[in-house]
Amino acid sequence: RARVREAAVAALKAERAKDAMLSITFVGRATISHLNHRYLGHHGPTDVISFGLGRVGRRGAVVGDVYICAEIARENAKAQGISAGEELLRLVIHGTLHVLGHDHPTGAGRTTSPMWRRQERILARVL
Repeated sequence: RARVREAAVAALKAERAKDAMLSITFVGRATISHLNHRYLGHHGPTDVISFGLGRVGRRGAVVGDVYICAEIARENAKAQGISAGEELLRLVIHGTLHVLGHDHPTGAGRTTSPMWRRQERILARVL
């Protein structure tokens, strides 16, 4: 829990978000598949889904939810030859950046996008 909180707070601080109400929930494959289909229109599981709910008031707290599938994260980590812990922290940061309004292209451009580079800089600080 402490590492998850540390990663989320690092992303919020890096983006100068002074106040935030952020929930981070770990879910199973079936739940993430359901969320992916219901809210994004995609079939099957994914590693992380984020919902930025905006700000409370004009200058208020950033509000959002991040859902992470640890099972998919472990599979991705194994395929990339990294630890599951590192991948989970990456997804916490990735989801938090989405809540803050960042986005990236799908496909090959994802890992070279400005958001991805920002995410990796933040991750390096918490590893």
